[in-house]
Amino acid sequence: MQIEIRGAEKLSHRERQVVALKEMGYSNEQVAKRLGLAPGTVATLYNRAKAKGYQVVIVLSGDPLGLFEAAEEDEAE
Repeated sequence: MQIEIRGAEKLSHRERQVVALKEMGYSNEQVAKRLGLAPGTVATLYNRAKAKGYQVVIVLSGDPLGLFEAAEEDEAE
């Protein structure tokens, strides 16, 4: 699985780092530890990034959710 951040050009380098980790499910505390920041700084950067507007797109390769394989089996019946 990959994530794509559309509108990343609006974000600072640090905001991009925070957004990528937060959108992957990491908590403020986990992001802070990984980047060497305070959790409050992570929250501020994330809120600033949201205010600038961006979109996250999840790119799934293959059929990890099992949606298409089941549909093909249903069509074969």
